[in-house]
Amino acid sequence: MSDERQNNQLELALHCTGASKAQTAQQRGTASRMVNGVTENPATERLMEEVCRASNLRKALQRVKANRGAPGVDGMMVAALEVYFEQHEAQLCEQLLSGTYRPQPVKRVKIPKPDGGVRNLGIPTAVDRLVQQALLEVLQPHFDPYFSEYSFGFRPGRSAQQAVARAQSLVAEGRNWVVDVDLEKFFDRVNHDRLLAQMAKTIADKRVLRLIRRFLNAGVLENGLVEVIDEGTPQGGPLSPLLSNIVLDELDKELERRGHQFARYADDCNVYVASERAGQRVMASISSFISKRLKLKVNAEKSAVGRPWERKFLGFRITAHQPPKRAIAAKAIMRFKGRVRELTRRKLRDGAG
Repeated sequence: MSDERQNNQLELALHCTGASKAQTAQQRGTASRMVNGVTENPATERLMEEVCRASNLRKALQRVKANRGAPGVDGMMVAALEVYFEQHEAQLCEQLLSGTYRPQPVKRVKIPKPDGGVRNLGIPTAVDRLVQQALLEVLQPHFDPYFSEYSFGFRPGRSAQQAVARAQSLVAEGRNWVVDVDLEKFFDRVNHDRLLAQMAKTIADKRVLRLIRRFLNAGVLENGLVEVIDEGTPQGGPLSPLLSNIVLDELDKELERRGHQFARYADDCNVYVASERAGQRVMASISSFISKRLKLKVNAEKSAVGRPWERKFLGFRITAHQPPKRAIAAKAIMRFKGRVRELTRRKLRDGAG
């Protein structure tokens, strides 16, 4: 990659606005301290200095290298990132600290979904991935401790297996109806203003908030043209999972406030109730909350109230046995068999060649 292209990654500036409120994150785990409607949180006023700390950037660099991945719009391979970082670390930190770092557009990649649809991924450049990972390392500890106990996706020490185990335990308690909520194109429809307003309740460093807005607004390169993005968090960058959990934490808190028992993994959310009638009420009220409050859309075709043994959650279903058991969903088995056949054919074809 040419020196000019390398320098462009660091020198282009983008003017954007941001708002800042803050939340204390002390060891005792207290909530925000509000004074005259403004949150006080000196601990998060200089987060960008933490992002730019040499040890944090090195840690982020190693994570990005370990995850590998395809190059972004500038063509830089992850393998070349370490050399680039050694040459431009000072410039990178200067741009981040001064608030003039500008992310490049993400490269759109379409991945076929098992149901026949397409999932849009946005691949950031290697340098943008490094910056996102450095942000993630600093931001995760400020948000994760306050997420719901029943949120299992993309969190340290949590897994899909734990989410399914939670669902199994709720059915064992006698909640034999599930409100299966599917969000339509969730990652494509996240409202930027709402997301940043939520983050501003915890993060006081305006440079961090502005940089995240720039990542959200960087655009998507497809067929040689850059598409301006005013909503959504493109899947493919290190920061996207945390941002999605921040958005959906508001849903978790609402479910908890109403006393519902649920398990959520990313945008897959199941609420367990004792009767079909209760399930229909919950589906109607939660769908209204999601559309009116979160500005998201429930997929009416994929969402339903049904029996846990008739619905699937993260590739599993909960059986009607007593006690209930976990079983792999039929569609998941079919996809697995299809994948095995595809790999077998490929191996035989390569061997014949």
